[in-house]
Amino acid sequence: MDTRQRLRTSALVCAAAVGMLISGCSSGSSFSEASAPSGSSVASSPATASADDLKPYYTQRLRWRDCGVPGFQCATLKAPLDYAKPDGPSVDLAVARVKATGPGKRIGSLLVNPGGPGGSAVSYLQGYAGLGYPAPVRARYDMVAIDPRGVARSEPVECLDDKQMDSYTQTDQTPDDQAEITKLSKAYKGFAAGCKNRSASVLPHVSTVDAARDMDILRAVLGDEKLSYVGASYGTFLGATYADLFPDRVGRLVLDGAMDPSLPAREVNRDQTAGFETAFKSFAADCVQRTLCPLGTTSTEDAANRLKAFFAKADAHPIPTGEGRKLTESLATTGVIAAMYDEGAWPQLREALSQAMAGNGAGLLALSDSYYEREPDGAYTNLMYANAAVNCLDAPPAFEAPDEVDAAVADFEKASPVFGKGFAWASLNCAYWPTPATGSPHRIEAKDAAPILVVGTTRDPATPYKWAQSLADQLSSGTLLTYDGDGHTAYGRGSDCIDTAINTYLLEGTPPPADKRCT
Repeated sequence: MDTRQRLRTSALVCAAAVGMLISGCSSGSSFSEASAPSGSSVASSPATASADDLKPYYTQRLRWRDCGVPGFQCATLKAPLDYAKPDGPSVDLAVARVKATGPGKRIGSLLVNPGGPGGSAVSYLQGYAGLGYPAPVRARYDMVAIDPRGVARSEPVECLDDKQMDSYTQTDQTPDDQAEITKLSKAYKGFAAGCKNRSASVLPHVSTVDAARDMDILRAVLGDEKLSYVGASYGTFLGATYADLFPDRVGRLVLDGAMDPSLPAREVNRDQTAGFETAFKSFAADCVQRTLCPLGTTSTEDAANRLKAFFAKADAHPIPTGEGRKLTESLATTGVIAAMYDEGAWPQLREALSQAMAGNGAGLLALSDSYYEREPDGAYTNLMYANAAVNCLDAPPAFEAPDEVDAAVADFEKASPVFGKGFAWASLNCAYWPTPATGSPHRIEAKDAAPILVVGTTRDPATPYKWAQSLADQLSSGTLLTYDGDGHTAYGRGSDCIDTAINTYLLEGTPPPADKRCT
């Protein structure tokens, strides 16, 4: 996989909270497992109907068809738009699978989700997981993905046209005066209004709780009594939410790059700000040892100061790219952030920074485009639209108004002198959202669930390591597996220790010893 593709895969699991910023044969069902959850600790979750009312969905039959991708099959799953009104409109959810290859006895289905929220699980399955997961896992599981509601092929949320999105991504997120604050607020209001105008019917129904309930319908329709699942980044919150709703249906759950569901949005965003600072320091420490480091060769502090000065220069004088667009400060910052997800992108970042400092912003613009999933023809996927729609529904906004952000900037800058101000102002995006939040921060315990494997990376930028520690502690059956390394998430990133531990759990059901550490 080349660096751009690796970054595209990383973009699918990015943006856990910051608003910058998935006629053939049919399978059986197991409706006996489909009773409504009782005693769930999910806070302020949308109401749901009884098991009898949901029975038509749990007993539907999937019609598998060719996907146009060799070896994969696709189908459409029906789910209620509003779980409190199962007799009302339904939504069509895209599902894909590749069957177990053998040898060995088939264990069941393994659902995968790359995160986001907004990442296409179907694209992730077809582009990576269904072909690149360890062969022993693919041998014994049907690899399955469902694009969550509001995402990609599943009733996608739409907000802006491509030209409007270009303008939105260029908006200055480090305002220097009241005029720039007003302009940023107007951009957030316009984004929210666009989502309401284009996607009003689906916006109230794309919460993580709704998506988790959809996964349970899919589990039953696939004929599995228990759900086996690998979720990355936001996918860990989705998986943990499933476990909270349906603890008795938990099979083998891997939550890699874990989120902490107990934190309010402001704290999540501040922690993530610190996470990117940690990742940048790791990059800078490597860079300054190299003779051609564009950020100097003296210290990480000097590298940080040089990067801040570069951002300020781009703010004052956007940099030509040769593509008809200029590299603004906001796009330059996003390009740097994109490369923080994977240390394999550090060489590309060094080159892009060198070019930009010499007056050519094309390299950093390409990194920014990979983050936003902007195609060469200027078209955007709906990644960032779904990202905002889900995040703004799952929790109350981090800030209600610009003056609250202004008061908090110093705290964010303490977490990251390089990125703090931009992350603080990016946290304002949900303040203007047209649909009130239905979720709220809460601990997830999933009492009586089977063992759940939580994976954390010590220098993960997007999901700081302490979140994995917290989630493993909250879950009544959580086991923490630690990767001492850089980058976002751990599975399949080159650590034999991590991969062996996860593979053993998926294939045998045995989690590693408590607090096992890998490099």
